Amino acid sequence: MPRLKIDSTKRRNSELALLALALLLVLAYSATVEATMLDTITPDFWVPTAALAGVFLALHVVIRFLAPFADPAIIPAAALLNGLGVGFLRRLDLDDVSGVAEAADRGAFAGGGGRQLAWTLISVIMAAALLVLIRDHRNVSRYSYTLGLGAIILIMIPAVLPAQYSEVNGAKLWIRFGSFAIQPGEFGKLALVVFFAFYLVRKREVLSLASKRFLGIDFPRGRDLGPVLVVWMMSLLLLVFVKDLGTALLYFGMFVVTLYVATERSSWLIIGLLLFFGGVFLAYYLGELVGGPFANFYDRATIWLDPFSDIDGDGYQLVQALFAFGTGGLFGAGPGGGSPGIIPEVQNDFIFAGMGEEIGLFGLVALLMLYLIIVERGLRAALDVRDSFGKLVAGGLAFTLGLQVFVIIGGITGLIPLTGQTTPFLSSGGSSLMANWMLVAMLLRISDAARRPLASGGGLATAPGGKPAPQQLHGAPTEVIRP
Repeated sequence: MPRLKIDSTKRRNSELALLALALLLVLAYSATVEATMLDTITPDFWVPTAALAGVFLALHVVIRFLAPFADPAIIPAAALLNGLGVGFLRRLDLDDVSGVAEAADRGAFAGGGGRQLAWTLISVIMAAALLVLIRDHRNVSRYSYTLGLGAIILIMIPAVLPAQYSEVNGAKLWIRFGSFAIQPGEFGKLALVVFFAFYLVRKREVLSLASKRFLGIDFPRGRDLGPVLVVWMMSLLLLVFVKDLGTALLYFGMFVVTLYVATERSSWLIIGLLLFFGGVFLAYYLGELVGGPFANFYDRATIWLDPFSDIDGDGYQLVQALFAFGTGGLFGAGPGGGSPGIIPEVQNDFIFAGMGEEIGLFGLVALLMLYLIIVERGLRAALDVRDSFGKLVAGGLAFTLGLQVFVIIGGITGLIPLTGQTTPFLSSGGSSLMANWMLVAMLLRISDAARRPLASGGGLATAPGGKPAPQQLHGAPTEVIRP
């Protein structure tokens, strides 16, 4: 047991050191922004970073006691992204400041940066609460059907509400009442991952059966295509009624990849891609010929195909983002040295473009590497955990984060049509931040179970009655999901 304690302590000490490095980088970014924009550094420039340090160190203490074997790289990577997001939003606040005196009068917690600090505090508290409440990730499977139903309700509420209460920039993703706004689909995606994992653990043997072999690939039986077709139809309905390609792609891709992980059949990926692209082309041509509910997607696809054809109208936002990337070049104009305020909604969907103008291609690649670290560590937890349900949940959550980053960055770089998704940890707002910190907390819980040695009781499958279930040979996962 002492050796296990030393091993967990080393991991947490590594996490603490990486967290300190992340906070130093955030502090340096904040100082550079003020030096560039105000020609000096205000006396309280360090206050937002100190507030972030208090929040993240509190979470570190919770992890040290409740998930001591969890991966030490996940929290520092997420904290650095979150801290840079707060710093950039504060940088946008300084656009309206005429001098040092006005910046000092405004205070460190005012404006968009101050609101994002408050959302960070709430989000980290929710992540800590999840670690406290969920001591074993396998217990979540008991509520899979409830979570699945809740996810559908959360996703569909904005679609059925009148546009004045749910629509922003053409996409119906929000619930808005006065100054209050929330994006329920951000929480729905987490619940869907749990439901998909539970369902596929129970049905994977049937879905793994092959019918025909074509070009060296085993394809499933026709009668087993039902689940994929159902999710495909739901994705098309989302594309029509929610009016957002990114949301439809996120949910459908999440299911298909989880299905692939469960069955190890690459044919499911091929079928999924064919169905999705077929549905997208169908929606595009229906938007051109019929209009109606397909018109919004057709308009976005048209802007994507040639944004410069309407540079002063619908294509203005995307064109300005592309100009920002071009202006930034390899090294950028420096923190505080660009003009991100020109880009509409730069604090939300287009924050990556605004940051790209100032930190350049090299800086953006560094941000992408931070996302890659979280995704890779999540996939590592999926490989190492000993139960099938945990494997699918961790793999699904990691892929969901990676796909969301691809969807939003693909949209603002012109790779795919624009979407209504937010950039995880960076964009302004509370819904996305809370959901992504809860995603991180679940990855930490599964990572802790995966890395916890068997001698300490971690990762053991339990049979009814709470007794340890017999482990299979060679570390094969023992089924822990019960009807």
